[in-house]
Amino acid sequence: MARNKFDVDERLESPFQLKHLKRAGKYIARHKWKMIAALVLSALASVATLYIPKITQWVLDEAVPAGDAAMIGRMALLFVGVIALSILFTTIRSRMMAHVSQRIIYDIREDLFAHLQRLPFSYYDSRPAGKILVRVINYVNSVSDILSNGIINMILEIINLVFIVVFMYSTNATLATVIVAGLPFFIGVIILIKPRQRKAWQNQSNKNSNYNAYLAESIDGVRVSQLFDRQEVNMGILEKLATACRSAWLRAVKISNLVWLSSETMTQLVLTFLYIAGVYWMGGGAMVSFGVILAMGQYVSRFWQPITNLANIYNSFVNNIAYLERIFETMDEPVIVDDAPDAEELPPISGEVDFQDVSFAYEEGVPVLEHMDLHVNAGESIALVGPTGAGKSTVINLLCRFYNLNGGRILLHDREGKAHDISRVTLHSLRSQLGIMLQDSFIFSGSLKDNIRYGRLDATDEEIREAARRVRADEFIRRMPMGYQTEIKERGSNLSQGERQLIAFARTLLSDPAILILDEATSSIDTQTEKLLQEGIQELLKNRTSIIVAHRLSTIKNCDRILYISNRGIAEMGSHDELMQKRGLYYQLYTAQVQEESPEKAAS
Repeated sequence: MARNKFDVDERLESPFQLKHLKRAGKYIARHKWKMIAALVLSALASVATLYIPKITQWVLDEAVPAGDAAMIGRMALLFVGVIALSILFTTIRSRMMAHVSQRIIYDIREDLFAHLQRLPFSYYDSRPAGKILVRVINYVNSVSDILSNGIINMILEIINLVFIVVFMYSTNATLATVIVAGLPFFIGVIILIKPRQRKAWQNQSNKNSNYNAYLAESIDGVRVSQLFDRQEVNMGILEKLATACRSAWLRAVKISNLVWLSSETMTQLVLTFLYIAGVYWMGGGAMVSFGVILAMGQYVSRFWQPITNLANIYNSFVNNIAYLERIFETMDEPVIVDDAPDAEELPPISGEVDFQDVSFAYEEGVPVLEHMDLHVNAGESIALVGPTGAGKSTVINLLCRFYNLNGGRILLHDREGKAHDISRVTLHSLRSQLGIMLQDSFIFSGSLKDNIRYGRLDATDEEIREAARRVRADEFIRRMPMGYQTEIKERGSNLSQGERQLIAFARTLLSDPAILILDEATSSIDTQTEKLLQEGIQELLKNRTSIIVAHRLSTIKNCDRILYISNRGIAEMGSHDELMQKRGLYYQLYTAQVQEESPEKAAS
């Protein structure tokens, strides 16, 4: 699979469809009663404020001409009461919708993260981590408001519009017709702008994703950057990405602002025509009074304000459609490594393994393994050696079912002797019986104790310490400020690489697996510590199937069989002594390594 890089725009695999909106509706439906209550409160606040122009009209047309001070006082109290009610209802509604908005963020992120946890290694192999993070954090934040407040406000503004039209026509039908006459022109502008606006925000989404991807990569690799004095070069790359992000945003905003500009322009034009027509009709037969003109003038802004608000909501909706597309695209990413519909629980296994005609490729047309056959007896120790990229770690990845096979099958035998295809058993029952220590010893934030029992939360403190002792980690842990309770920084940055691998080793051993898998497990441990560690490893390997990938060939001399992986399969197989006698590929690799480490020993 081709990898998407920080400088490559992501291509949207599926365009936005109406079903995406229906799908987003399920997050809204979970909070429908609070949203309905918020809508009712908003509607009451809106209707209350619509009486303000009426109050103005009554004062100017009735109370002032009649000199009725009592009526003016009552209207003033009514005016204050209306505003107070509006503020009260709006405040309650705002608090309710803030809660709903945060719940929607939580729900979407929970679903998104749960799906990301199930996606196969191939998904993460093909895209930068920063482009995944921006979807979980930035995009979810953006769409949550439009899914909560945006929906409420849209319905509210439509209701406002209906009430305003009713109030306008009840006040003066002729002037009300003048006010609504500009609406068709505004709708035409919206239709013309929409396609350009959506494409502009999709482009801005891509540029923002690229920027975040490079930022995450740079932070992760800051030590290497400083080591090679790459700060200026990195700043140049970031500046280029930031410029592209800024340009895309400015273009998108420029197009979006045309909607607001059209609404404001139309409001002012309509208001101008209203006053011209009102003054003309007032002087030509008193069709309208001064109070009516003033009230209708207030209704103009109140009529076009919901339209402007709807235009802004539409803007926000179009802007966030691009983000919603990316979120659902991630949720729709197929979980290609998953339990089969009829998957069964894998019974306790004996450790016997069969690779039968196994073929695999990470990228189509570039095979790593072809028609590989291998039988591993229960309790047997197998070592995998060979050149970089030959497929040693791939064999382990396939046994753990981190990837699906392109051909063939892998069988595990239970204690009754029955063979089980790993593609037909549940992933949990498979991986819970495999102890895996990968080449990358990832250490999580938290205490040392929590890291060791990461895969077995019910482990006792004594079991944790025993696992650490067996891999020779107990000694350095006890020297730490708080021993096993010492807090570890992100990625174990306050530990040496060797210490991180010892912790990962203890974590693996604690699970007490039927099959132990070590992928370059001792590559970052000094020679003295490795000699001590081998004692614990040899004890653990007794009566347990083990598959070991090792760079230091001296550490696997005692394995029952050594497999030299090359040319898409097993090129040589046998014990250390047997392979040395053959003087083939393994012999060449071993003697070259010995000569590199100790020329005097190689010469002898």
